[in-house]
Amino acid sequence: MADDNAVTLYNSNPAITDAAKKNPFSIKVAMAQMLRGGAIVEVTTLDQARIAESAGACCVVVSDPRKPGISRMPDPSLIKEIKRTLSIPVMAKSRVGHFVEAQILESIGVDYIDESEALAFADEDHFINKHNFGVAFVCGCRDLGEALIRVREGAALIRTQGDLSRSGDIVQTVRSVRKVMGEIRVLNNMDDDEVFAFSKRIRAPYDIVAQTKQMGRLPVVHFAAGGISTPADAALMMQLGCDGVFLESEIFDCLDPYKKVRAIVQAVRNYNDPLELAQASSGLEEAMAGLNVDEQFGAAGGSAY
Repeated sequence: MADDNAVTLYNSNPAITDAAKKNPFSIKVAMAQMLRGGAIVEVTTLDQARIAESAGACCVVVSDPRKPGISRMPDPSLIKEIKRTLSIPVMAKSRVGHFVEAQILESIGVDYIDESEALAFADEDHFINKHNFGVAFVCGCRDLGEALIRVREGAALIRTQGDLSRSGDIVQTVRSVRKVMGEIRVLNNMDDDEVFAFSKRIRAPYDIVAQTKQMGRLPVVHFAAGGISTPADAALMMQLGCDGVFLESEIFDCLDPYKKVRAIVQAVRNYNDPLELAQASSGLEEAMAGLNVDEQFGAAGGSAY
């Protein structure tokens, strides 16, 4: 949860190191902490990026416009144009395992790289070795084991991923977040001997698992993504313990996208205040109109990946 002392930087003897690399891992974690308590908005055009910034987004993530076929990293010229125009951090997506796309994105000066499973996989067996880069990486997960493996690879921000069909259905996101949080609570109640067996069971590095137990939370910033389309959805993710939320580009498919994004940003900032949430949710009937999941996408609750 996005309280002031939620995330602690690694001390002088960290479990994870970036020896001889461009930026120590602790610096990347600190860069990710700058986004805590905010909403990261996916954009596909410069106009959308301007709306997101004016509505109070803490960061924009530039994505390739959805079209039939393989999804890849966005056009570098679009990223450069957005970076020249905006004053907030700019993130861009690369395919999982495609370290050359990541090299290109780093060379044009993005602030963060999202190694996104929402795009096509370039390598089904290997994720990018994020310690080889100076820029902070974001990675997705569905459970604690995946999250801590991505942290070991160098991810400075974890995105608990839910629905990838962009249907506006939040059930899979809630399931994934509750699974991560539930596994952390189980870990917190273990003695030191049990932690060894637990780390083996979830296939995560023991030292990272032990650090998670010591901190009582993920050792990096933790956001939620997928199906978050209302202020109430965003506040739900925050109350479940997340540090912030990702909003998909479908957030702009309404008559007043500024009002909708602004309402969700306010909900993230005031997630524990029902009166503020009621105010943020008022007058958004048109903006909240969406697909009927049962009719358009089949029964809710399928695989998040």
